[in-house]
Amino acid sequence: MAQMHPTEGHGPFRASQLRDGDRYELSDGHPIYCAPAGTRHASGNVTGGLVLDTDPDVGWSGSDAGVSAEPGMLRAPDVVVRATPPEGDGTWLEEAPPLAVEYAARGQDEADLKCKIAELLRVGTRWVWVVRVEGLPRVEVHTAGAPMQIRTGDELLEAPGVLRNPVPARALFDRTVAHEVVLRNLLQRQGYESLAEVRQEGHQEGRQEGRQEGRQEGRQEGRQEGRQEGERLFLMRMLERKFGPLNDETRARINEADAETLLAWGERVSMAASVEMVFS
Repeated sequence: MAQMHPTEGHGPFRASQLRDGDRYELSDGHPIYCAPAGTRHASGNVTGGLVLDTDPDVGWSGSDAGVSAEPGMLRAPDVVVRATPPEGDGTWLEEAPPLAVEYAARGQDEADLKCKIAELLRVGTRWVWVVRVEGLPRVEVHTAGAPMQIRTGDELLEAPGVLRNPVPARALFDRTVAHEVVLRNLLQRQGYESLAEVRQEGHQEGRQEGRQEGRQEGRQEGRQEGRQEGERLFLMRMLERKFGPLNDETRARINEADAETLLAWGERVSMAASVEMVFS
């Protein structure tokens, strides 16, 4: 017998009858149409998803991933987060994600949202965060067997065992704050605790390189000065042997000369009839 698709009947249906990309969820086998997201909703999905996905302890996250912990259930939270990659054939998540995030904007079906939260918590999701992007931006925290809590502004959201870092509520709807959190997360994934630590390491490496370059330049300058001093003493010695003691003016002239000039003067000593001819 051919399987019915949600667009071809009224159910009840099973999650196996839906295809990847279908705009339907299932609640107790009954199809629920999922409309495209508005701009605030869509932006929130990306912003919050990036914040959560980059946390150092997160092994996998997904957007609109189908959760089918029961045959007649298929729910697709805006963002789901796991500490480890999922198993299975890559179709639906058969195990409830520990953390699920829903963005609620204008036109939200509140009855279905309430049902969706209850279903996710029933099958094992530990936290459902509902991000309200209309009116006063806020995050509603739903956990099994506990009253709903609200986080706003810089108040922190925590998911121990899934997220390493507490998340400021505003990071799920404020792109500027979100990017700061993402940067921190990415640095931690590379072994740094903060941007300040990266800068400090850069300064230390710069100073070390500077000292090494300075020592190398110093050695080069030392060798150059040594060669120049050797040429100077050699020239004076040759002049004194040929013409006798040098006066202060001659010595001063030799001391002020560069290496090339000293070499040129040294080549003239053997042919010169006087000290003056060496310098001419």
